[in-house]
Amino acid sequence: MALLCLCSRSESRYRRINMRTLVLLCLWLSLRPCGAPPGLCGPCQPDRCSLPGGCRAGLVPDSCSCCLECGNLEGQPCDPGNRSVFYGLCGSGLRCQAGGGGEDEEEECVCEEQEPVCGSDGRTYMNMCQLREAVFSTPELHTAGRGPCRTVPVIKVPPRSQVNGSGSSLIFLCEVFAFPMAMVEWTKEGRDVVLPGDDPHISVQSRGGPLKFELSSWLQIEGAETGDSGTYRCTARNDLGAASASAVLGVLGLLSQRSSGFQESKSGSVRPVSGGPAAQNITLKAQYFVFEMWF
Repeated sequence: MALLCLCSRSESRYRRINMRTLVLLCLWLSLRPCGAPPGLCGPCQPDRCSLPGGCRAGLVPDSCSCCLECGNLEGQPCDPGNRSVFYGLCGSGLRCQAGGGGEDEEEECVCEEQEPVCGSDGRTYMNMCQLREAVFSTPELHTAGRGPCRTVPVIKVPPRSQVNGSGSSLIFLCEVFAFPMAMVEWTKEGRDVVLPGDDPHISVQSRGGPLKFELSSWLQIEGAETGDSGTYRCTARNDLGAASASAVLGVLGLLSQRSSGFQESKSGSVRPVSGGPAAQNITLKAQYFVFEMWF
C-alpha cells in the first residue's frame, strides 16, 4: 500500500512538471511566434512581430527568418552562415569567424573594418564598429576622419609610489597613449639628468603596447640604496605637447626598518607592522606618498 502511494505521488509530480514545461513553451512561442529553432517554425506572420529596441549593432533576421532581433556585438559568440541557430547573427559591419585560440575555438563577431577612426568627440576608436556602438548612446557623434585622432600624450597607467628595503630590486611602470607616438623620459627630482644616465644600477626599457598607439616604459632599480629615495617622474612628449606623472620611492636601511616598525618580505619589499609607528606615519595618496616620518 505504501509503495502504491509513493508511485502515485511520483507520477502526479511528473505530470505537474510536464504541464509546467508545456505552459512555458506555449508562452514563449506566443511571445516570439517565429523565434523557434529551425524545423519548428510556423507560418510567418510579420504583423505579430514586435520590433526590438536598444540594438547597438542593428537588426538581423531571427531563427525563422521572419521577425527581426538584435544583432550580436563585436566579440560576442555567433552562428556562422546566414541563419540564426543558437547564438544569433552578427550585427551591421560584423562577420562571424573563428577565434585565434585553435580549432575548437567558438566563432565570434569581428568587425570588417579594423582601421582606427577619429570620432568627432576627439576620441580614437579602434574600428568603425566601436564608433557605431558609441553613436547609439551619443547620436550626434560622427566620424571626424580616418586614422587615430591627433592628441597630446595621455598617461594611461601612472607609476605607483612604493617603499622597499635596501638591496631590493624595484620597477616603476608608465603606460602612455598618444598620436603621433610619444617619447618617454624618466627623471629624478633634484637631478638634471635623464635616467639612467651613467648609473649602473638603474635601467630604462620601453616597448610598444599593450594596445595600438600606446607605449609602455619601465624604470628598474637593482640593489636599491637609501640614496635612491625620492620622487621619480615619467614624462611623455610628442609634437602636440607633453604629459607627466610622478611617484615617490622610499628605501629603508635595516636600522630604519627596525626602529620605524617596518618588516621586510622575502622579495625585499617592506611593509609597516600593523599597529606600529610606521603604519600611523605613512599616508598613501593616488599619485604619491606623504611620508610624514621623513619629510
